[in-house]
Amino acid sequence: MSTFAEFGLEPKVLQAITELGFEEATPIQSKSIPIALTGSDLIGQAQTGTGKTAAFGIPLINKIPTSEDRIVALIMTPTRELAIQVAEEIGKLTRFKGLRTLPIYGGQEIGRQIRALKKHPQI
Repeated sequence: MSTFAEFGLEPKVLQAITELGFEEATPIQSKSIPIALTGSDLIGQAQTGTGKTAAFGIPLINKIPTSEDRIVALIMTPTRELAIQVAEEIGKLTRFKGLRTLPIYGGQEIGRQIRALKKHPQI
């Protein structure tokens, strides 16, 4: 397995990973993060709980400049529960970098979502 430091990530991204207690990358992360960091497309498949969100989220966060004030990435999920879960995990990984994440899903007040969008989330 690889350590996250071996991927050449930004210090603020590494700081969040370390604070979350991640020491070594899981197999899906070890295989996908280096490819995603190059900007190449990829498809990955792994069991629940293996770190797939971090596998695509870490390279995504690493590539988005903090100066961006627009939506740069859109992550689509099949359920609102998964949208909330992914947004929370991405939020933890962006903690020190200062990127903003916003889950948008049905059943939530539209006015609230519009106000949140006006704060210019990047993800």
